[in-house]
Amino acid sequence: MGIYQKINALFIKKQKIEQEIASLQDSCKHSKKSVKAIRERLASSSPVIRYVCDECSKILGYPNQQDCDKFFKE
Repeated sequence: MGIYQKINALFIKKQKIEQEIASLQDSCKHSKKSVKAIRERLASSSPVIRYVCDECSKILGYPNQQDCDKFFKE
């Protein structure tokens, strides 16, 4: 198998995994969330502060100022 075919096969696997993750996250009830510093995009080098589901790791939104202040004090 040439390098092009191998890379193409890996991209196909990656897409299937991403679809499965999205499906699992969509079915999650997001009953518990936390404020976390995460990389929003793979190419991003600086973290951002977001609400994240503790069970499925889906980004849920932006914390308010009070929650941000509490996060930075920890």
